[in-house]
Amino acid sequence: MYFNFNDNTMSDAIRNLSPKPLWNKFADLNAVPRPSKKEQGVIKFMKDFGASLGLQTIEDEVGNVIIKKPATPGMEDRKAIVMQSHLDMVHQKNSDTVFDFDTQGIQMYVDGDWVRANGTTLGADNGLGVATIMAVLDSDTIAHPSIEALFTIDEETGMTGAIGLKGGLLEGEILLNLDTEEDDEIGVGCAGGVDVTASGSYHQIPAPKGQGYRITVKGLQGGHSGMDISKGLGNANKMMNRLLAANKDIAHIASLAGGSLRNAIPRESTAIVVVATQDISEFVLQMEKLQFNLVEEYRLLEPDLTIETQKIDPPQMVMASKDQTTFINAVYASHNGVYRMSPAIKGLVETSNNIAKISVKDATLKIECLTRSSVDSSKDDMAATLTSVFELAGYDVDCSGHYPGWAPNMDSAILKVVESLYISLHGEKPNVAACHAGLECGILGQNYPKMDMISFGPTIKGAHSPDERASISSAQKYWKFVLEILKNIPLK
Repeated sequence: MYFNFNDNTMSDAIRNLSPKPLWNKFADLNAVPRPSKKEQGVIKFMKDFGASLGLQTIEDEVGNVIIKKPATPGMEDRKAIVMQSHLDMVHQKNSDTVFDFDTQGIQMYVDGDWVRANGTTLGADNGLGVATIMAVLDSDTIAHPSIEALFTIDEETGMTGAIGLKGGLLEGEILLNLDTEEDDEIGVGCAGGVDVTASGSYHQIPAPKGQGYRITVKGLQGGHSGMDISKGLGNANKMMNRLLAANKDIAHIASLAGGSLRNAIPRESTAIVVVATQDISEFVLQMEKLQFNLVEEYRLLEPDLTIETQKIDPPQMVMASKDQTTFINAVYASHNGVYRMSPAIKGLVETSNNIAKISVKDATLKIECLTRSSVDSSKDDMAATLTSVFELAGYDVDCSGHYPGWAPNMDSAILKVVESLYISLHGEKPNVAACHAGLECGILGQNYPKMDMISFGPTIKGAHSPDERASISSAQKYWKFVLEILKNIPLK
C-alpha cells in the first residue's frame, strides 16, 4: 500500500515546526493508517525506513520491528540502550466527523501552542515517541551509544507486541520508554490491567403501541481511561443508564450502543426506546427534568454535554420488562471511576474501572470494562466486584487480557542520571512518579528482568479522544532533553 506523504490534508505548517527532525518524522508517520491490530501498513513503513538507512532491521514473529544502529564515534564505551515506543494509535472521532481510519492519514493543524487533528485523535500517543526514535536513527550528527530501536504493536488494545517479544532479541542494558505525557515527569512505574466482559441474552417482546424515541448523550470530553479517570469526567454509559433507570417502567429498550474502546472514557451513547401512548407525557416531562439535572451537575466538567430526545418510528420488538430491570440494575451497580487511591504514592490512583462499552441489540447484550491497578491483588478485587454484580444478573463473565504493572525502582541508575540532567537543564526537580496507565515496561521486564527502565515524553493532552493535542513548546523542551540523555548514558 502506498501512502502519499505530501497529501494536501497534511499541513505544511507541521513540517516547519521546531524541532524539524521530530515533526517531519511525525508527519510521515501520521500519513500511515495504524489502528491497533491492523498494523500491517505501519510495520512495512517502519521496515522500509530501517532498510533505507542501511541499518539492521528485524520483524519478530508477532510484528514488532527492531532497528539496530551502532554507537557514534567516541560513544562505543557507553552502555547499549533500547529506545521504545508503540506503533499503533487509538482511533476515536467525533460523531459528525467523516473519516476512515483504515485508509486515511491523520489531518493535522496548528492551534497556538498545540498540534491538533481535525475531529479525530492525533496519534501523538505514541507517535511522537516513534518519531523521536526515527529522527535519532536518521541523524548523522546526534551523539548516542549503541541503539536498539524497539517499535511494538498493539499496545492500546492488548499489549500483544510487548507480550510476544521474546527474551534474547535485545542486548541493551537500559530501556528508554517514550510514552509518558507530561514533560516534567519521569515515569518509574505503571498500572496493570484486565478486561472484564459481561455477556448475556434477553427476551424480546412486541413493542407497546406508542412512540419511538432516540435518546442521545454526546459532547462529553472522554479521554484516557487511566490518566483521566480521576478527573470525574462524565461517562456516557453511566449517564444513559440514569436516564433509562428513571424511565424503566415506561421506556422500553429496543437497542443501545455506548462507547467504543476499553481504554477510552465513553463520550457518546445512543438508545432506542418505545413509550406507550398513555405514558408519553410523563416520559417527556421526566426527560426534560433529567436533562436539566445532568447538565447542571456536570456544567463545570462537561460544558458541551448534550442530551437529545428525538421522535422516530417505533421498532417492533423491545426488551422484556424483567430483563430490562436486571440490565439497568447491573449497570447501576457496576463501579465506574476510581476504586482506591494509592496509600504509598500521594495523588496516584491505585485501582479504577472504566465501563467502556455497552451494546444491546437483537436479544444479546455485552458490557465491556477495563480494570486497572498498580497492585495485582487490588486489580483482582475490582474484577471480582464486577464479576459478582454481573453473575448476580445472570450474565456470563470473562476476565482476559491480564497484563502486569511496573513496580518502581527508586535505586535505578538511569533514573539518577536522567533526574540530574533535568535539574541541570531546568533548575528544578522533575516529578518522578508512577502513572495510572498501562505502559509496556512491566511486560518487557518479564523477559528482560535486568534491564534498567524509565519513561518520559512531551506533554500531550486529551489522549484517546478527538481533543488529543500535543504541545509545540513542550516538544522543543523534550527534544533537547532526549539529546542530553543520549550524550550522558553511563559507561559500560
